[in-house]
Formats: sequence, C-alpha cells, structure tokens
Amino acid sequence: MSALNIIETRRSIKHFDSDHAMPDSTFERILNAAILAPTSFNIQHWRFVRVKNPLLRQKIREAAWDQEQITSASELVIVLGNSKAWSENPERYWKNAPTDVQGMLVPMLQQFYQGREWLQRDEAIRSGAMAAQNIMLAAEEMGYNTSPMIGIDFDQVAELINLPDDHVVVMLLAIGKGIQQAKPRGGQLPLRELLVEDAF
Repeated sequence: MSALNIIETRRSIKHFDSDHAMPDSTFERILNAAILAPTSFNIQHWRFVRVKNPLLRQKIREAAWDQEQITSASELVIVLGNSKAWSENPERYWKNAPTDVQGMLVPMLQQFYQGREWLQRDEAIRSGAMAAQNIMLAAEEMGYNTSPMIGIDFDQVAELINLPDDHVVVMLLAIGKGIQQAKPRGGQLPLRELLVEDAF
C-alpha cells in the first residue's frame, strides 16, 4: 500500500485483540521509523515510554477516561518531548557533519532556544507529534492499527511514569490488531475552508 493510501485509509481503532502479542522486532522497527521524523536542528526531542506492566496500564487507563484500548492493545507507547534536548550535549546531533558545519549549527541552535521556554516546549511537542505520525503510518504498513489519545489526566500520567520536569507528554498511542472497524468519519472540512493563499 502506498503512503497516500495509508494516510487515506488509516483510522483510529478503539477495540483491539488483547491476545495478540507484537514481536519485539516489529515494535523496534516501528519505533525506528518514528525516530526518522524531522526535527528542528536535528535535535530529536522525542522520547518514548513503552508501557508493558499490566498494572501500570490499568492505572493509566483510569487516568484516561477508562479508554479500553489502553489495556487491550498489544502495545501502549507514551510519546514524550524533552524540552531541554537543545541544551543536552547538542554536538551529538551533528557528529557526522563536517567540522565547519558543526561549528556553525551548534551555537545557532543554542542561541535560538536559550531563554525561550515557550519555544522549547512547543518544539518538543511538534517533534513528538511528527514521531507519533511516523509510528502510526509504519504500524499500518506492517498490518497493525493505532489509536492516538490525548483524553487523559496529563498530570496523573506524568506522576505514574515519574516524568522528568523537563519532559512533556505529547500523547498516548495504542498499537495492535483491531477487532472492530472504525465508525464513519465524523466530517472532514473541505480544503477550501482550510487553505489560504499568500495571506489572510
């Protein structure tokens, strides 16, 4: 299936086969696709928590409006963003670049983010969201279904996973074998209402 076909047919699935176990090799391939998403300055803000403990999954479900897919999906991934990734040994993001490129980009990214906490957080969320999209598309390509979720108590989930202060929860992502079709699309806005040419 082409990338466009996957985008056009992918739906959020709410009911999964709770008996299906995803092979570790498949999970790793999906996550390796996630970390190929683009990021500003190649900072790679994303971080992931793979929730395997059934008791922890149940607690997260309780903090997430009792959404069934949290416990029934083969995998539950909490997609995070590290808002301080820009300042954590940034030379490593350009280790394979020529020395002159490193010398230009590292000071540039430090200057760009320094003292701009709102931008640091926004960038972490943007990067995490793009990684999550890669997860969903890769999973569909490999015969799995997904369900992204933000209907959660973010503070409670953060507490349950001992989230560092400089990290932000982007979304929960259930991955597994769907056992029910998604309901019809609720209604897509037409492109003519969404696209502006040049300026408002």
